[in-house]
Amino acid sequence: MEQFKMIMRLAKNDFKSRYSATVFGIIWAFIQPLMTVLVFWFVFQLGFKSAPVKDMPYMLWFIVAYIPWIYFSDILNFGVNALNDYSYLVKKVKFKVELLPLVRIISSAFVHIFFLGFIFLMFFCYREKLSFYCVQAIYYTVGLSILGWGLVMLLSALSTFFKDIAQFVTIILQIGFWATPIFWNKDVMVSGIVAQVLKINPLFYIVEGYRDSFLYRAPFWSHPVQTVYFWVLTIVIGFIGWRTFKKLRPHFADEL
Repeated sequence: MEQFKMIMRLAKNDFKSRYSATVFGIIWAFIQPLMTVLVFWFVFQLGFKSAPVKDMPYMLWFIVAYIPWIYFSDILNFGVNALNDYSYLVKKVKFKVELLPLVRIISSAFVHIFFLGFIFLMFFCYREKLSFYCVQAIYYTVGLSILGWGLVMLLSALSTFFKDIAQFVTIILQIGFWATPIFWNKDVMVSGIVAQVLKINPLFYIVEGYRDSFLYRAPFWSHPVQTVYFWVLTIVIGFIGWRTFKKLRPHFADEL
């Protein structure tokens, strides 16, 4: 229980400290994603007048998939520097350094909870009904958190030796955003072998899962192959991340 309280306290302080040097503080954590939503609304809804996707308003269809992407990119962008930012804790002999990636994930989850509420607000604005299937968002959020944990364990450990890792993560996330069917319809844009290749991306399972939960009322077990693939990949990444972290752990203090 004491360890849990410590993790939550660190996560809360981490969240506050991200924007402590700015005038608006933690408000920036919400403004940046909301501005992106506003830009997409202006370009696709007002400009291109995008048609509904599978009988759902385009912006609602987009937002439901964009929210988990915000969470994932937040986890990686902040998680990759978890050890560098908390070097004073890493150098403490008694502190469990492996908790720091978890702290960063929980810190990012605070923002994600807000944006889950934003989804409900958008449904109200568009006068669309929610079903019990939206509870599945918890399942997909947990899956995304575990995937993020494995990646952060790996990347944060490597970044103590290779400082450029954070820059590579930024580039990969930019590519990933365009390669994941967040704002474009996979059923219209791609087909055949390309469509199958896209499913290799674990975020494909997550964004489509959010849409199944909020928009199409489809249970997660309706895609058994993708579900098995996602969890096998997540477990493998988690194992690699954990092993790499434990192997490099004795050298962290010397590199920071």
